[in-house]
Order: sequence, then structure tokens, then C-alpha cells
Amino acid sequence: MARPTALPAVAVTAVSLVLTLAVVVMWLGTAMPWPVALVVGLGIDGGWLATLAYERRLAAQGDHSRTVTTVGWSFGLVATGVLVAHALMAEADTGAWLAVAWLPLAAKALWLVHGLWERTALTPRALDMISGVQQEARDKAAVARARLRAEATTEETRLTAVTEAGARVARVQAKTAQTLSRAWSTLESARNGEDTGRALTSVTHRVTPDVTPSWELPVWGPTEPLTALESGPALTDAELDAIVEEIRTSRVPALSYREMSTRFRAAGQSASEVRLRAAWKRVAA
Repeated sequence: MARPTALPAVAVTAVSLVLTLAVVVMWLGTAMPWPVALVVGLGIDGGWLATLAYERRLAAQGDHSRTVTTVGWSFGLVATGVLVAHALMAEADTGAWLAVAWLPLAAKALWLVHGLWERTALTPRALDMISGVQQEARDKAAVARARLRAEATTEETRLTAVTEAGARVARVQAKTAQTLSRAWSTLESARNGEDTGRALTSVTHRVTPDVTPSWELPVWGPTEPLTALESGPALTDAELDAIVEEIRTSRVPALSYREMSTRFRAAGQSASEVRLRAAWKRVAA
């Protein structure tokens, strides 16, 4: 199968050979016998074709020779020079002859392009593999773009939902704060009112005469938990263990922790829940 670049090179070569031979025969035929002019023309064309054939053979073998290439371009320059000289010395149609004088060099250039084509040509299998690799790369790029778009859409949806939820929470908090503020204002107004003081005095007068109880407002805000306080002197671990053991074994079967704790408090003893449970574990172990 002929390469796409071979057909133009063959066509231009044929036209160039015929034109060179015709010009040499017509031009030199007036100054010498025409057989001699024909031999000169065939010599130029023959040298041109011989070097071209040898270059093509070397190219088929994957080789290259600068000498042969130089000789081939020399024959091309000679043919072009003959055509240019004939055009300049022609009495008529000088422009037309100059227009076709570049054909030998054009043919050489086309064969050069054809050689480059052959050196870079690939088999159909290789072209199919390259096409498959390119298609796979395009598919991966498209999938990656689709994944990024989907992740961006998901993130946008999530941020929108979070923002809307935050706005709803903020509105509820603002509404609650406003309601609490109004309730606090109402409580403070009631506490500072004159009628409230008289009402409290009338209620508590019989219990504590001439004393108006202090009505403290409820606490609004975070509070710190109070630690357990022990009344009276603190018991040592040994004393606490002895009391717990005595109460636990005061009845058969032994009392449970809940019953023991109730009797411990009822007896007027004082200890924190943590210490009392620790003592129970020690004596019950």
C-alpha cells in the first residue's frame, strides 16, 4: 500500500524529469546535435534518479548516507539551474518558465517528507494500542472530573444543610433568650413591688414577727455543683468501718447496703456517700 506522501513525490518527480529533458533538448539542440543534447538531459535525469533510488534503498534498510544525499541534491540544483537559465534566456514566456523551474527541488523535498513519514510510521496494531491508551486516559479524566463535581455538589449540599440548621438553632436561642429575659423582668418587678412585700409579711408575721423574708430570684445561668458536706468531726476509716460492720451485722442475715446506709444516717452519723460505700466494700469483702 502506497503511503499518502509517495504519490505526490512520484508525480512531481515525473514532471520534473520530463521538463528537464525537454528543456535541455530544446535549448542545447540549437547549439549541438540533438542526440548530444538528449544524452546531456538523460545524464542529468539519470543521475537524479540513480541517487534517489539509492537513497530509497538505504532508507528501506534503515540506513542513511550523507554523500548520496549531497550528490542527489547537487543533481537537483543542476536541473533547477538549467531550467532557470533557460527561462532567463528565453525570448518569450520567461515568467512561465521560471514558475516551473523549482520542480526538481520540490521533488527532492517531497521525497524528504516521504522519508520522514516512513521513519515515523506505525503499524495499525500500534496505532490501535495508542488510540486505546488515549481513550483510557480520556475516560479516567472524565470520571475524575465527574467525581470532583459530585463531591463538590455533596459538600455544597452539606454546608447548606448545616448553615440552615445553625440558623434555626440561632433563631430558637434568640427566641428563648427573649422569653427568659421577659420572665426575669417580670420576676424582678414582682420582687421589688410593694404589694409583694406586704403579702410576704402577712404570711410570715405569725411565725417570725416583724421579719420580712428575703425573696431571692432564681438563678439563671450555669451553676457549680456543691460538694457534700459532713456535719460534725470526720470519722477515720477504722471508726467508719467499725460502725458500718456493727450496723450490717446487727441483724441476721446481714443488712444490705441501702438498709445499712439508712440506719447509719438515722443514728446521726455523718460521712460522705463515697466514704460510706468504700467502708461497706471493705467490711463486706
